[in-house]
Amino acid sequence: MTEIDPSVPSRARRGDEQAFLEIVAFYYPRCLRFARNMLGSEQDAEEAVQDTFVRVHDSFSRFREDARFDPWLFQILANRCRTLMARNRRHRSLIEYGDVPLTASAEHEIGADWAEEVRRVLDTLPSEQREAFLLRHVEDLSYEDIAVITGAGLSALRMRVKRACDALRERLTEVEHGRRTG
Repeated sequence: MTEIDPSVPSRARRGDEQAFLEIVAFYYPRCLRFARNMLGSEQDAEEAVQDTFVRVHDSFSRFREDARFDPWLFQILANRCRTLMARNRRHRSLIEYGDVPLTASAEHEIGADWAEEVRRVLDTLPSEQREAFLLRHVEDLSYEDIAVITGAGLSALRMRVKRACDALRERLTEVEHGRRTG
């Protein structure tokens, strides 16, 4: 089941705390997966998801009962992830790493397992491409729902997903080729 019964968000909107707990129980794993993939940090992902559910609870009055719940929830989560990424970028820019910076090439070991290599490639994508790819191919949302979440047009979203897929395909082909020849 990829969506919760439509009556549950409606009940939560009307103040039914048990319905809200059902929403959290149902969506928490998906939200955490998305946030972990967007942010690359378990701690930041937990923070984003917890803050998202607080915001959902506090702003249920703005949820339209005739709307689908998934896009509304993921829009809040995606916004929270973007805010945390911006905060982390500002924080990293203030930190001095010393004489030997960490480089992407040092992290790309040929012997890394496939899932870790996918993770590394996702981390190198621009955040808009990573977000669109994850919403489409991991969270299995439609382009129309992703447009609601991101505010981007359908053609822009399709291009973001295509570019992300191309980058993944290219890098994973290189890794596979390296395994066969190495």
